[in-house]
Amino acid sequence: MNQYKLFVFGSLTALATCAFGQTMDPATCPMHSQHMKDAQHYMGVDKRGDQAMGFSHVDNSHHFLLFKDGGAIQVVPKNLKDAANLKVVRQHLKMIADMFASGNFDLPMFIHDTTVPGTQTMKRLKSDITYQYQELPNGAEVRMQTQNPQALQAIHNFMRFQIKDHRTGDPLTIAATDH
Repeated sequence: MNQYKLFVFGSLTALATCAFGQTMDPATCPMHSQHMKDAQHYMGVDKRGDQAMGFSHVDNSHHFLLFKDGGAIQVVPKNLKDAANLKVVRQHLKMIADMFASGNFDLPMFIHDTTVPGTQTMKRLKSDITYQYQELPNGAEVRMQTQNPQALQAIHNFMRFQIKDHRTGDPLTIAATDH
């Protein structure tokens, strides 16, 4: 089941089993307005993300990985025969590496409709962070690296927010190895 279907299923399940596991009518659910607000937020993130990235979040696996010296954003098309989609994914991540290196985090702000944690520090310490675009055999990634502890914390804050807001299921902990 893809992430979007899991999210919709989970939202509907949460609505049906709202408080303490009891089945409730949405009209009597004390968390109903929060469930609706969360659902609207995530649908907005998905819609704005698809628009800003130029590819569908449903057709691609998006990952945010934390490493001892930074992290990586990876995107891999689910259909490995879709050359056009792969080309768009690679173009987008190449653009992201360039934008982030120059301190431009406008796309994450647009996608998430908020100031994304870590971005202000990453912008301020941009000369202490490298953003390296790499093609993967089946996708692409942007590798972020720094030796500056403050920049590293900002990268990790940025990545953890991305993991949660994109609902990728990636670990929120730092990986033992960087690949």
